[in-house]
Amino acid sequence: QVQLVESGGGLVQAGGSLRVSCTASGRTFSSSGMGWFRQAPGKEREFVAGFSSSGGYSNYVDSVKGRFTISRDNAKNTVYLQMNSLKPEDTGVYYCAASRSAIVTRIHSGYAYWGQGTQVTVSS
Repeated sequence: QVQLVESGGGLVQAGGSLRVSCTASGRTFSSSGMGWFRQAPGKEREFVAGFSSSGGYSNYVDSVKGRFTISRDNAKNTVYLQMNSLKPEDTGVYYCAASRSAIVTRIHSGYAYWGQGTQVTVSS
């Protein structure tokens, strides 16, 4: 059974940092593009960051550029999202997802596997 499990969410003050992790089990995702999405209450799930399987191409939504960094450790089958200078508008449930291919996409349907999400709350 393929599983993606997120961890590392929590409550942080504005300006602080958090690192969320996503560990895969059941198969390796070293050949898959990986992405992070988030969903705030009452809003649609939105793409935040992602990169290709090689890590050579990354993509970030404009609102997090310069603040968030996506990375992966293939030996641990884990993807990370380092979030710095957090703002209250970054609050939401953060989901990781594995792409159906080696490329990164912002489109939900491009992802075959999803984690259960981890809550990130940024207080003002």
